[in-house]
Amino acid sequence: MASKLTLNSLSVTAKPKAAKGDAMIPKKSDGHVGFADLPNQLYRRSVRNGFEFTLMVVGESGLGKSTLINSLFLSDVYTTANYDDRIKQTLQIEASTMDLEENGVRLKLTLIDTPGFGDAIDNTNCWQPIIDFIQKRFDEYIQQESRIDREYHIVDTRVHCCLYFIPPTGHSLRPIDIEYMKQLYDKVNIVPIIAKADTMTEDECKGFKRRILKDLRDNKIRIFEFQEVAGEDEDYAAQHKSSKESIPFAVVGSNTKIQLNGGKEVRVRKYPWGMVEVENNDHSDFIHLRNVLIRTHMFDLIYNTNILHYENYRYRKGGSSVSQEGTNYKMRLAKEEEEVKHRLDTMEARMSEVYDTQIKEKIKKYKDSEMDIKRRHEHLAKSNDQLRREYEEKKKKFEKEKSDFIHVSKKIEEAQLSAKGHSTSSLPRSPKPGFRSCSHKNDKTDGKEKKKKKLW
Repeated sequence: MASKLTLNSLSVTAKPKAAKGDAMIPKKSDGHVGFADLPNQLYRRSVRNGFEFTLMVVGESGLGKSTLINSLFLSDVYTTANYDDRIKQTLQIEASTMDLEENGVRLKLTLIDTPGFGDAIDNTNCWQPIIDFIQKRFDEYIQQESRIDREYHIVDTRVHCCLYFIPPTGHSLRPIDIEYMKQLYDKVNIVPIIAKADTMTEDECKGFKRRILKDLRDNKIRIFEFQEVAGEDEDYAAQHKSSKESIPFAVVGSNTKIQLNGGKEVRVRKYPWGMVEVENNDHSDFIHLRNVLIRTHMFDLIYNTNILHYENYRYRKGGSSVSQEGTNYKMRLAKEEEEVKHRLDTMEARMSEVYDTQIKEKIKKYKDSEMDIKRRHEHLAKSNDQLRREYEEKKKKFEKEKSDFIHVSKKIEEAQLSAKGHSTSSLPRSPKPGFRSCSHKNDKTDGKEKKKKKLW
């Protein structure tokens, strides 16, 4: 039974769900509901968040990769460097990010500069660093998606397009070019480019394009196909057809700018016989490349990266689709467990290292303290021995002085006694009053004293 819902005098009737096999007939509402504004909502949010686009350039050194990028974005994205600096830059993959703005739309452009492809004598597995870099960016995006506290807007650092520069040999693809694109075509959107197309004649360029496309078909190498956008006018359809027929794009790049008679500034390459205009369809496919790469199919490159290359990479890793959510969860859990174990091992190693360092410092401090105490003890022992020797010497000296003093004192005392005895014997003796004089007794006494004196 159908149900009826009234919203502010707007009547909307919900029909029963159609059975299988019945055609779904689109219904138009009787009034304005508001979901027709969804594109505007998406536009406002997209403009607010801005866009991210990562472009990788691959090819030999000297094919004009930096010059072409500057011409594509009408800006000196790559500044002119001397020869030594370029040699250093090609030793490893480098990513440079810049913010561009046009009519209020912000684009975060990331350019990936690759090692000089084919410059080495031995080019075995020369594509492996680039493959590792692309897969590393996929892993970073998976990690951001798998976080519990992931942000509302995930910054997309995946490689969306690879401009592969083919040297203008005029013959066909080299074996190294074929092998390189076979390794990359299922990991990134490849757009082949014939560099320095002004070195070939028009017929040579057309024949070279045919042979390149044949080599790609024979080796089953898929390049990015620029699909026609539905709903556009006839002019767009004709332009798109012309751009699609120009693949692989034979381009010319230049940093030299001149002003034409009308005041328009263009990039050109000057030769003794004339000039080659970069943005002239009669001279180069540059306009076709810029249109499909930036103006009409940039979002398709991002979308194809997300639903094709990124999902294939997730599937190869074992956690791709919703049906494998359980496996994906187990893998994520195992990975988190491994990361936690790694962090714990790292912390334990650091703590052990800190503990060992502290123990060594304390042992050193104790040894230094023990050596200091030992030195102080030896110094005190030496000081005590010196003081003991000084004390013994002073004691001996004192005993000697004491003995000499006692000896001298005895002599002085004896001398004093002797002097006192002489003075006493020389004085006359008078009898005391009231007593009788006994001369005979005194004479005897005097005789005895004389004898004593003589004896002494």
